[in-house]
Amino acid sequence: MRVLDCLTQEHNLLLVALAALICVCGSIVTARMYRKTRESAGAARPVWLFMGAVAGGATIWCTHFVAMMAYSPGVETAYAPMLTAASLAVAVAGCAGALWLGSRRWRHAPIAGGVAFGAAVSAMHYTGMAAFTAEAVVMWSIPYVVASVLFAVIGGGAAFALAANAALKHRIALASGLLVLTIVSLHFTGMGAMIVMPFAPLDGSLTGDDASSLLALGVAAVGLLMLGTAASSHLLEEQSERLSRRRLNGLIEGSVDGMVVEAGGKVVMANAAFLEFSGADADVVVGAPISRWVEDADRIAAGVLVQSRLTPMTGEPIPVEIAVREATSDTDGRAVRIFAVRDLRARIAQERRISHLARNDSLTGLPNRSSFLEKLERMAAISEGGQGFALLAIDLDRFKEVNDLYGHAVGDHLLIHVSDQMKAALKPGEFIARLGGDEFVAIIPATDRDAAAEAAQRLIAAIVTPTVFEHADLQCGASVGIALWPEDAAEPSSLINNADLAMYRAKASITTDVCFYEEAMDEAVRQRRRITQGLREALDQERFELHYQRQVSIETGGVTGYEALLRWPQPDGSYISPVDFIPVAEDTGLILPIGEWVLRRACAEAAQWDEPHRIAVNLSPIQLSHVDLPRLVHQVLLDTGLSPHRLELEITESAMIADMERTTHILRQLKALGVSVAMDDFGTGYSSLSTLRAFPFDKIKLDRSFMAELDGAPQSRAIIRAVLALGESLSIPILAEGVETDAQLSFLREQGCDEVQGYLLGRPSREAPRQVETAVKAA
Repeated sequence: MRVLDCLTQEHNLLLVALAALICVCGSIVTARMYRKTRESAGAARPVWLFMGAVAGGATIWCTHFVAMMAYSPGVETAYAPMLTAASLAVAVAGCAGALWLGSRRWRHAPIAGGVAFGAAVSAMHYTGMAAFTAEAVVMWSIPYVVASVLFAVIGGGAAFALAANAALKHRIALASGLLVLTIVSLHFTGMGAMIVMPFAPLDGSLTGDDASSLLALGVAAVGLLMLGTAASSHLLEEQSERLSRRRLNGLIEGSVDGMVVEAGGKVVMANAAFLEFSGADADVVVGAPISRWVEDADRIAAGVLVQSRLTPMTGEPIPVEIAVREATSDTDGRAVRIFAVRDLRARIAQERRISHLARNDSLTGLPNRSSFLEKLERMAAISEGGQGFALLAIDLDRFKEVNDLYGHAVGDHLLIHVSDQMKAALKPGEFIARLGGDEFVAIIPATDRDAAAEAAQRLIAAIVTPTVFEHADLQCGASVGIALWPEDAAEPSSLINNADLAMYRAKASITTDVCFYEEAMDEAVRQRRRITQGLREALDQERFELHYQRQVSIETGGVTGYEALLRWPQPDGSYISPVDFIPVAEDTGLILPIGEWVLRRACAEAAQWDEPHRIAVNLSPIQLSHVDLPRLVHQVLLDTGLSPHRLELEITESAMIADMERTTHILRQLKALGVSVAMDDFGTGYSSLSTLRAFPFDKIKLDRSFMAELDGAPQSRAIIRAVLALGESLSIPILAEGVETDAQLSFLREQGCDEVQGYLLGRPSREAPRQVETAVKAA
């Protein structure tokens, strides 16, 4: 009641309201300055400490002296200038010390700083009261003084503790209110402690009421100006921080990765991507440690890319990649860590897909060649000295027909169907892979031939299972070659080769679709390889020879031309038969350079003969299918100087029927060069009469097989007569090959044959023909 009576009866309430306004504004500014001082570090802390000391000291001092100006004890009052100034210095210095102490990092620093603030307010108040002078005796009530000091230190400690509690919402408002209550409680309790007993007035040294009011307004104006300056600085800083925060927020929100800003061990900012990863709202994430979501986040060093796991609120952990960057805040000096969190689920799925594609066939899903080779190496290593296994090489039959007839999409469907059927037919421990196209391999842990054959038949039964696609009934067969480990090979590569050899044998067979490897197959392959290598060497070193066989007119007995025959001599003086090496040359493609060599050498040598005899050169079906053949022949004729009418090119019927339209077009180009074209081996082809109708040949060569059967087969005589009659009716000369006896020659002469060729008229010779003609009339 004493305090209330002092407030209501002895104070100018308007000035009291002004003092209250200063106190409220100053308390808010002081609380904010304390927060900035506590959060800052480095060069920023002394600045905020100074601003806080000035703001807090001005608040205390202006509140005190405006309230003192409102005090009217009934006598004239005045204030000693030196003590008044000293009270301001006490307020500023005390606030500086309190803010410095309260911003320390140890646990109870806020309370200690608040107590120091309360002590500073008390010291300022009673220093200012010591400057009070009046025409009276001033006495003090010690209990009230003690109560006012207790109010100050307790309230100050509580206010600083509230301001320092970062987890408390509206902490600045609560701390500001408590500071106002602390200052007001101290002041008016302290005023209640003062007892003024008037006596005679002083000699005019005291101020009047009007002067006190003007002085109060001046003090208030100065105080508010100082608080406004501090508040403006704080607002500018807050605006700068908000702008920086918006920029940072825009930066991290623009990232597709999760971005988190952590300061002081707590998340202060997180973008939408991270919130989506974590499955939590922003108010849950902000303020919590990032280790709540990211595993081992506290131990991740800056500048290192680390893979970790993110545990969302619900669901399975997410594999993530973490990059951390450390920085120091310019305003608060705290260590700031920026986390970039990248979701690895898509990348891991892609890597798994790439790994799957690297080891599996993209169409059927079966293991590919790489997986097969690894499996085979592993099986070979495991089976050494133990149980063996069988390797099955599988090639689909009639698959090309499906592709050609229905297209690749249907062919792919059939491959998928076949693969699914074979996978379903596998037993535990069995392995199947697709090598490419329609080639498959299987590894069967079979101990004998019977088990391997059973597995092969089981897979064939699965393969031949029909399917329907786009209203088409699809089905194919299979040829299987089997090689056993370790009986048939000592190396995995040899086992593969042997299984392939057996498969090719099964494919060529018309009686079985499963063949086991036999050693004779390997010998045949080695022989074929030796021939291939020898052909290459003979071509490079020009070890081939041309032998010439006469072609003689039956009517005149004179030589009409020579046929160039290719021979391959060996170092021991023997020759490899063309029957053995020509098919190999055709299969390997070597027939093209060999055929060009024969054509060029035959034309060059014929151009040097004394007599302009015709030279006949055989063409392989491979050569005839080449579109550059007319250009090659033309170029050879130009290079060698041989007249085109002296060159005769011999082709077989089988070469024509492979592609009648294309072959006929090439032959017409050759005829346009002036070269003559003969049909070789007539009578052994597939469709002789249709071939003669398709192209006007310059000569027909009757196959030697009819001459060999002339004496023992009446049918051969009839065929020869028919062919000769056909040639006469078509005006095409007939040359009979393989004439070896006088009886054969006499028969041909009687039937009107035009020309003959054979051992009776001369064996093929390496020497160039001389200017000599062989008479055959006597024969």
